[in-house]
Amino acid sequence: MTNKDLENIKLLESCIGYTYKDKSYALQAIIHSSYAYEHRSEGLSSNERLEFLGDSVLNFVITDKLFKEVSDMPEGEMSRLRASVVSEASLSKSARKINLGQVLLLGKGEETMGGRNRSSLLADAMEAIIGSIYLDNGLSAAEGFITAFLKDNYEKAIQGKLFKDHKTRLQEVVQRRSNFNIKYNVIDEEGPDHDKVFTVAVYINGERMGVGSGKTKKEAEQKAAGDALHTISSQDTDL
Repeated sequence: MTNKDLENIKLLESCIGYTYKDKSYALQAIIHSSYAYEHRSEGLSSNERLEFLGDSVLNFVITDKLFKEVSDMPEGEMSRLRASVVSEASLSKSARKINLGQVLLLGKGEETMGGRNRSSLLADAMEAIIGSIYLDNGLSAAEGFITAFLKDNYEKAIQGKLFKDHKTRLQEVVQRRSNFNIKYNVIDEEGPDHDKVFTVAVYINGERMGVGSGKTKKEAEQKAAGDALHTISSQDTDL
């Protein structure tokens, strides 16, 4: 690990208020796939696996909090609140508060395209950090991080004041009818692994209602959900 790596880790620790036992987890948490690709001769791994793990840890922690703290809330409402708290909009908002974008290691192309302020990238990085803390010091430490940096969003969600992203809004529209269901499918992938563009279609009861593209599946799903909401609105459907 180079001196530059240690400087980046120290900056990350300062941003999140957590000191890693194993600095390798910290470094991997801030390595975007574009940077890993450009430095592949160094054998670096991107934060994508940590992001996958962190997503699961985050969902569990928020589910556990909702189950224990709002015991009279039905399952459907808890599901909607959780989706709001763990959404891209929620995570990226929290990431911007701590200037997380400034510590990320990005490839030159991603840097030029404004990746440090891209919502999907910031949200993914927050999940990667959650995953890295979980591996470094267990569930309790990860929960402490989540509680510290998503507390305001969690409380606003409980009060009904938190923003709703396109997927959450579409879910609410569809759940008005219990026999309706939503499914997101990746219908196309273009470009190399470090700069891939995903196209996702959203189906409601098997009918394609929206399509969206983005550099991550989550970003594409959000855009597809937004397109579906527009379609529903323009059709004046009674979904």
